[in-house]
Amino acid sequence: MRAARLIKMVLLLQSRPAMTAAELARELEVSERTVTRDAQALSEAGVPVYADRGRIGGYRLVGGYRTRLTGLARSEAEALFLSGVPGALREMGLEDAASAARLKVSAALLPSLRDASRTAAQRFHLDAPNWFREPVTPELLPAVADAVWDDRRITARYRRDDTEVERELEPYGLVLKAGVWYLCARVAGTEAFRVYRIDRFTAVEAGEERFERAAEFDLPAFWEERAEQFARSLLRAEVVVRLTAQGVRRLPHTVDPASAREALAEAGGPDGDGWVTVTLPVESEEVAHTQLTALGADVEVLAPRSLRERFAAEAARLAELYRPR
Repeated sequence: MRAARLIKMVLLLQSRPAMTAAELARELEVSERTVTRDAQALSEAGVPVYADRGRIGGYRLVGGYRTRLTGLARSEAEALFLSGVPGALREMGLEDAASAARLKVSAALLPSLRDASRTAAQRFHLDAPNWFREPVTPELLPAVADAVWDDRRITARYRRDDTEVERELEPYGLVLKAGVWYLCARVAGTEAFRVYRIDRFTAVEAGEERFERAAEFDLPAFWEERAEQFARSLLRAEVVVRLTAQGVRRLPHTVDPASAREALAEAGGPDGDGWVTVTLPVESEEVAHTQLTALGADVEVLAPRSLRERFAAEAARLAELYRPR
């Protein structure tokens, strides 16, 4: 532990002109007294750490000293490619590896380029969860992430409806969608790939056995296909509506975009009043009511009758609410 901290201290000093004891203590997560002892240990080992005394003093390396301890470990190199998603790194337990990788890269750069990581961080930040939703990190995510990185089979128990099911899985990849973590995995002994919500796992045990990845597996393409299948599987009902030209333009922003575009492509041309009649797949009458309400007077529901009556009743209530008094 101390050896790793000493190396990190050298890399920090190599990447900056000087640092105060307080700054080093904060970066290394130790006390200032520990920083003083570590600096002395480095000096005794031949690393030219110089301490500037006084109120604005600090530590620096003398004579342009540069360490050669900048080779990236595999875990650090992999984490470096995810450094644009700090929240995801933290949740997977990779924050320390990413921090070490960034330090090594900074130490290897020319002095004029050492602020590149800071300037990039000030210009790009990813905030994955939806608005008004408090993100919750699944307790078992780090264990699943370790297995994904190491290609190790896991035995997982997860909630399915009101029961728990146990499966032996080959974890291929993790996906973070709107603040929710998913595992894309192959069921051991089969060719079936499935998607699991990690917050529904109740137990995960990683074995020593490693699996051989299918060379043709493409995580982004697999997720895109399954996400589209999932979205379509929810559309179990149909409604028939008339839309104004404005309603036609706004429909893909109100309901499932792909389904809206397909429905509009199959619709006929405008009628004598300029309205277009569309048969639209929806999740349910309840969801359709919520979604189509956003179109206001640019949509008229023709079928089913129950949904049309619902809109008529709501329109009557609104008319009464806004009637001049």
